[in-house]
Amino acid sequence: MSNALDLYSKVEDLLGVNEVTPKLYSNYFTTLESLTFNSLLDVGCGAGNFLAQVESKFPHASLVGIDLSPRMIEQTKAKGLEAHAIDLCKLEGKYDVITAVFDMVNYLDSKQLKRFMRCVEERVEEGGYFICDINSLYAFKEIAVGSFIRDDDTRFVTVDSDFEDNEYYSEFTLFEKEGDKFVKSKESITQYYHRVDALKKATKMKLISKAPIAVYGTEVEKFYLVFKKK
Repeated sequence: MSNALDLYSKVEDLLGVNEVTPKLYSNYFTTLESLTFNSLLDVGCGAGNFLAQVESKFPHASLVGIDLSPRMIEQTKAKGLEAHAIDLCKLEGKYDVITAVFDMVNYLDSKQLKRFMRCVEERVEEGGYFICDINSLYAFKEIAVGSFIRDDDTRFVTVDSDFEDNEYYSEFTLFEKEGDKFVKSKESITQYYHRVDALKKATKMKLISKAPIAVYGTEVEKFYLVFKKK
């Protein structure tokens, strides 16, 4: 999985992600501005872009990012942030807020989701919050499926995706320029569609907010969820 995420990190900027993250992030910042917190853990922190903005807006807070991609962790550290390549369930300590931003939860199958939610609950302080977003069925079936090509002067990537039986399968093929030739890399990533109820059933934390979000168009593509540990 880490190899696939490392490859994804090399092409993320070509996939249009950076264009839509401000709209998604604004939901998180609105929630965080309403909370009192001293520590925040971002699970699946990627290159640390969200965490860097949290640091800018909430300089008082102690921030940590974790991700399964060592390459992404190095990018996060390069921003001066604390980050570790570690599984959440192996991480020590507790946090006032835990976030999982931009599809992170959708990378977990049903069994992994239950384990993940249990580990989140164990690492959230009493009275603390878990905030995440998950893809709607529309996002998987109508937006993400298909094939496309993106390139710049040094990279050429093709992505072929399909959705079946609540599983979204993407195959990435990257041609990366090294000297006077292009080197080919190929990896696949599977994401999983989860209903909001699946997250609710997997934890004792209470869902206190559920908001539909459209980041690419006008249809609901995500649900923004806020859980509280009583």
